[in-house]
Amino acid sequence: MELGNRSIEVLSIPGHHPTALAFYDPKTNLMFTGDTFYPGRLYVYDWPAFRKSIKRMVRYGEEKGVTLFIGNHIEMTGQKGKDYPTGSTYQPDEHALPLTLVQFSRGCRFNCHFCAVASYFKKQQYYRDIPEVIAEIESQPRKLVFFVDDNINSYPELSIKLFREIKALKIHWVSQSTIDMAEDPKLMDAMLESGCLGHVVGFESVDPRNLKRMRKASNLPRWERYARQLKVMREYGLQTWASFVLGYDFETPASVKDTADFALDNKFTFAAFNILMPYPDTPMFKQLTAENRLLYGGKWWLHPDYRFNSAAFVPKSCSPEELTQACWEARSRFNSFSSLIYRAVDFKTNMRNPIRFATYLQFNPIFRKEVFKKQGMRFGFH
Repeated sequence: MELGNRSIEVLSIPGHHPTALAFYDPKTNLMFTGDTFYPGRLYVYDWPAFRKSIKRMVRYGEEKGVTLFIGNHIEMTGQKGKDYPTGSTYQPDEHALPLTLVQFSRGCRFNCHFCAVASYFKKQQYYRDIPEVIAEIESQPRKLVFFVDDNINSYPELSIKLFREIKALKIHWVSQSTIDMAEDPKLMDAMLESGCLGHVVGFESVDPRNLKRMRKASNLPRWERYARQLKVMREYGLQTWASFVLGYDFETPASVKDTADFALDNKFTFAAFNILMPYPDTPMFKQLTAENRLLYGGKWWLHPDYRFNSAAFVPKSCSPEELTQACWEARSRFNSFSSLIYRAVDFKTNMRNPIRFATYLQFNPIFRKEVFKKQGMRFGFH
């Protein structure tokens, strides 16, 4: 099916209904499965056809590298274990996911060496009108919002305008931001007053040599191993999801352990110890291709032997296996039960007030489960 300059592949998947279809978007590697497959009660009217359709989707997903199957709805009530009667068309209290996802902008003005966002959007950032964003939030019943922007604070003046409008909505929200937000008191004040709980923050590395290779300019000014920025963030009570990119030229198993120590010492609410992934068309991918350091034939995302959270290239200061193991050990330590208890006891962030403590308790077990479930998973297949 052609949509202008975009092609969508259509797959027949009878079983729920004879006319059921799935739609695969090659540009995003997402498959939309409608009423046939979703995280809730499934309604099947032709079991033999349904089984064949599921097998067909599995094979198709493996062949195409589908990264996520997206269903149409949940089909369960807000009461645990209770679903709607078959054929019900009125579902006033359908079970909801705990977050409302909203987007204010797309892209990022920075030019990080490894980042697919920077390559795709050519260092540009595109914004929606603020009244449109506010109207969308008001239309949602939930009061916890995740702005999925790649960097919501790229242009502080515009962000402050948004936050001032959000303030009146009395919601709580999180997003993604570069750490240089801590250098702007007006921005920090506006965020806190508008209900911000925290952000996913790209620390990436605790080694300035690696940060320079990454072109992570926002992290380097007046380098103090983030002490200055973290002090500000803690004073404002922000709960931080610290994101690290591990595998640049000066990375060793010892430096990965040092990164995990840094994350534990700062009692981050969450931390992601991501192996550097050479995404196509990024400067990193081109460099590794030129240096003949890519594994899996240079197309790890399609290779049947690739497994999630494994190194897809040859690092300079250790082997791929050593990097993979070191990152796994970092994830295991940070997400252990003893770590969960240790990190919870922080009265400036995770225990600052009942809402922040409840957020920590609600989402940490979910995050921990996902970390262990996905380790070694066959890529693009659930």
